[in-house]
Amino acid sequence: MREQVKHPAEENPEELHDLRVTEPKTWAAGMRAVTAAMDDVLHETGPIRGLKALFKMNQKGGFDCSSCAWPDPDDDRSPIAEYCENGAKALAEEATTKKLTAEFFAANSVADLAKLNDYEIGKKGRIAQPVYLPKGGTHYRPITWGDAFKKIAGHLNALASPDEAAFYTSGRTSNEASFMYQLFVREYGTNNMPDCSNMCHESSGVALGDTIGIGKGTVTLNDFYDTDVIIIMGQNPGTNHPRMLTALEKAKHKGSKIIAINPLHEAGLMGFKNPQNVKGVLGITTQLADLYLQVKINGDIALLKALELLLYNAEQQEPGKVFDHAFIADKTTGYNQFINDIRQYDVNDLALEAGIPMGQIEQAANMLKHTRKIIICWAMGITQHVNGVDTIKEIVNLALLKGAIGIPGAGLCPVRGHSNVQGNRTMLIYDKPFPKQLDKLQEVFGFNPPHEHGYDTVETITAMHEGKVKVMFSMGGNFLSATPDTAYTADALRKTKLTVNVSTKLNRAHLVVGEESIILPTLSRSDKDVVNGEEQFISCENSMGVVQISKGVLEPISKELLNETQIVCELAKATLGNRTVVNWDKYANSYDEVRNVIEKVIPGFEDYNVRVRKPAGFYLPNAPREGRFENEKTRNKAPFSVTKLPENKLAADEYVLMSIRSHDQFNTTIYGMEDRYRGIHNERRVIFMNVNDMAQAGLEAGDKVDLFNYHGGVERVARLFLVVPYNIPEKNTAAYYPEANVLVPINSVAERSNTPTSKYVVIKIRKHIG
Repeated sequence: MREQVKHPAEENPEELHDLRVTEPKTWAAGMRAVTAAMDDVLHETGPIRGLKALFKMNQKGGFDCSSCAWPDPDDDRSPIAEYCENGAKALAEEATTKKLTAEFFAANSVADLAKLNDYEIGKKGRIAQPVYLPKGGTHYRPITWGDAFKKIAGHLNALASPDEAAFYTSGRTSNEASFMYQLFVREYGTNNMPDCSNMCHESSGVALGDTIGIGKGTVTLNDFYDTDVIIIMGQNPGTNHPRMLTALEKAKHKGSKIIAINPLHEAGLMGFKNPQNVKGVLGITTQLADLYLQVKINGDIALLKALELLLYNAEQQEPGKVFDHAFIADKTTGYNQFINDIRQYDVNDLALEAGIPMGQIEQAANMLKHTRKIIICWAMGITQHVNGVDTIKEIVNLALLKGAIGIPGAGLCPVRGHSNVQGNRTMLIYDKPFPKQLDKLQEVFGFNPPHEHGYDTVETITAMHEGKVKVMFSMGGNFLSATPDTAYTADALRKTKLTVNVSTKLNRAHLVVGEESIILPTLSRSDKDVVNGEEQFISCENSMGVVQISKGVLEPISKELLNETQIVCELAKATLGNRTVVNWDKYANSYDEVRNVIEKVIPGFEDYNVRVRKPAGFYLPNAPREGRFENEKTRNKAPFSVTKLPENKLAADEYVLMSIRSHDQFNTTIYGMEDRYRGIHNERRVIFMNVNDMAQAGLEAGDKVDLFNYHGGVERVARLFLVVPYNIPEKNTAAYYPEANVLVPINSVAERSNTPTSKYVVIKIRKHIG
């Protein structure tokens, strides 16, 4: 057994605070959400700056929230608050008046900053100027923009091959910057473009691409107000997509039923106190879930098969009244093979595997039996498993049986996390580009882009570790804290020659770096973006394929910030020199020019500059939404899939761990130390356990434990966690990330999508000694 060696800088310090535990909530939001949001905004920005931004966030002509990708209403938007608590906290983080100058970096070494936890690091403020950490250096020091670009270009041009560099993208990056970024990377000569999609909805993209012909969802926001049943799987909207609660409340008022499927009882799936209406202000709760199916971790595919089998049995009793046979005949293929497979299962065995009483599964089937108007939503609880792609294909199977795609009030809804992660992929940020996309780039720009597939996120980490990638460039994000196997990833980053981060704020990825490191500070969503005296705007794509304007309103905290498109264009000029065939200055000076060329390359963006200026933006083409499946492999029909039931076997002393967010964070950004919906206060190093498992293991509430993973013969350890009894299935546990990421093996990934299996980590739990 090989032990993985960790260094102090790699993750949050192994130290505890004063944990306080209260009863978990059975509802989300309420007036407490308003006060919590206002506290953060006022503390970080002051009242004038903060309120000015809040009233423009997610409004037509305003700026897009930098957190989740839940869509804005097409029509009227709330004049009071078209944002949620966590959106306001995200704004507070980026609109803060605190800034990091040369004096800050001179006074704080990298080693000292690494001793802080992620919350403390993030609260230091906005980075105000470019800084550079030389080889052997202990402190970042100022560097001019010109020298920074020259140094990065020198490293890139000294590589034996462009494939020795990798270029990461976070979901915050705009359409315009993303397009120019991939253009530079491909003219430079590589497809090594890992992105945050690789770690979240890549399984969705693969499964949906294989079946319905497009790696995106099929519903619009208005479909939620014209549906009969909404199924929410592996998703916690109260924390991760809080504005979804308003849509769910409206759906309930219009008569929809909601089935929630989750291993934890999450407040935002049970009830909602809407602070924007009288009932919510008075503390009156709207019940959300009509049926809560507390599935075992990764029991979802067994549950789906059980539902399909019950519906099949009902169809035999009521021929033509349960399945949509006209849809199946006209729009699908493989139905008979699917039915032959599903009939081999025993529904009671499937219920046992899912961990759900048979009566509850029958209740769910009855809710679905006589309607086509079904929306199925899912997120990371579905995608981050070895069988994530298959589970999503099983979701598609259920929708195909019911003909629940391409009609109002029905469809598939993968709920994306970061605000423009879907737009990044649309803008060709992808390590496996399609030949027709590359051919179009060549036609428009005149250079021959590389066709070989590049590295995704997991492959990039492995390649860095093996010395195959020597320069790591990150456009936003916190690569170290977002990725799996923290110690392995940190070791990989340290083996590079140069790491570069385009960032707004300090994070741990700036503290675990290559031989040299550069931080390039950029504008945030809420900042005014002025180029040559003219205010610019960017655009983003939300979870439902709407592209709209985002225009900042605040004065930037420093005059030394560049927008992301400018950074890309200046780097391209410095790196490519006379080799380039692209007029980078033209695009650096005008987003309109960028949009003009995007419409020449990417289908669906015709008249981009005209349509994006419409108050609510425009929808991108979506064939399944219109009842068409552009799947060339199956002659434009959606195939049913025959999937395997996963084997979720554990030894007597093993448990399954899933990583989760607290309510006081968004992705790797920690807003505070509270998770009030789950009743956790002033602490993050906790592990949620079933009380029966605790008793069996001789553990009590508040005990200190260490967590171990032994995948692949490597001992991975997360030390010093506190045990919290919780309503979670037996042998299932949960802990917050990034603290739990050290346990996620780099070589445990979803089949086909290569997504880290952060929701299914086999662990052992031992009492902490010391």
